[in-house]
Amino acid sequence: MKRFLLVYISVCLVILSFVPVFEAKTGLNAFTPGSVASYAFSGKDGVPVVAESAVLLDAKTNKILFASNAQKRLGMASTTKIMTALVALESGKLKESFVIPPEATGIEGSSIYLMTGEIFTLEELLYGLMLESGNDAATAVAIAVAGDVESFVKLMNRKAQQLGLSDTHFDNPHGLSSEKHYTTAADLAFLTACALENPEFLKIVSTKVYRLSSEGRKCERYFSNHNKLLGNYEGMIGVKTGYTKSTGRCLVTAAERGDMRLVAVTLNSSDDWNDHRSMLDYGFGAFEVKKVASKNEFRFEVALTGGETKTLYVSNPGEVSLCLPSGTEIRTSVSLPPFVYAPVSEGQYVGSVRVYANEVLVEEVPLCAESTVKRKKLSFFEKLFD
Repeated sequence: MKRFLLVYISVCLVILSFVPVFEAKTGLNAFTPGSVASYAFSGKDGVPVVAESAVLLDAKTNKILFASNAQKRLGMASTTKIMTALVALESGKLKESFVIPPEATGIEGSSIYLMTGEIFTLEELLYGLMLESGNDAATAVAIAVAGDVESFVKLMNRKAQQLGLSDTHFDNPHGLSSEKHYTTAADLAFLTACALENPEFLKIVSTKVYRLSSEGRKCERYFSNHNKLLGNYEGMIGVKTGYTKSTGRCLVTAAERGDMRLVAVTLNSSDDWNDHRSMLDYGFGAFEVKKVASKNEFRFEVALTGGETKTLYVSNPGEVSLCLPSGTEIRTSVSLPPFVYAPVSEGQYVGSVRVYANEVLVEEVPLCAESTVKRKKLSFFEKLFD
């Protein structure tokens, strides 16, 4: 009997020495740029578009509300300049002045007619880039920020990787056609949603007319926004047009009403303005933003084993809002382990709350530890019976 007890105690100690710590995990079902992680009840019904590829994205929740060939790789023409502007704005050189080099003049395609030796701030060049779609402005921006175009393009592709745009690659800062220059409607929508979080970007793309004096330059210039819906569609805030013979007409627009900010993208559309009206009308008419929970509203107590405390509080680290079809019924279910092993770090993933809309799983909200709890130093008998 004594021998059996000794064997039993030894086995228990071995098991305790290998008890796994509950490791942190990332949130489940997070939106992946480029994937059509849309609601199961979204579809093309009632949204007539002629574009080869199209997407409607809720910019605040990163949910795709409508998609048609959203992951097809296509040329993007001058909608490229959304990334050009974002990279330039993040350089921190917005108010710096630059002398226009000869390499930035006489660029093929749309132009603001830069002349060698003229002086522009980066901010002024960005207005010429986004309103008049100047390819010379794009080249000047690239040289001003990175020293040369090639180095700037590397920054563009690095930013694309950081954002998870796996189906996007840039070969230049202006959008002239190249086999190595492509994106998808889904990637472009997500990029735009990110860019709109930058207040300077939002300010520039929502400007209708920008006047540039002749000071330091050879002539006065007026830049007019090419977005026909700006001022002609309720809530329109930008963003960018584009066209080449090989890509066809490309268009990105964004509109905001109340708590909803929608981004619409079409690639190669012969009727892009009507495509965008149809998609935006559909989004604002069929969906609404619903607040599911405030920060820390989903709060639960979990048993803690081997820690300095016996319990652990977990909650949602941020507000939970969803863009859902109007009239949707929401229910939630909680998924938590019966207990957690110490140590636990503040912010560590412990479980989740599943959010169902009309019985369709649309979100898994992570529940994270509210505090750090160290492992308690246990005596021999505490390890045995804890």
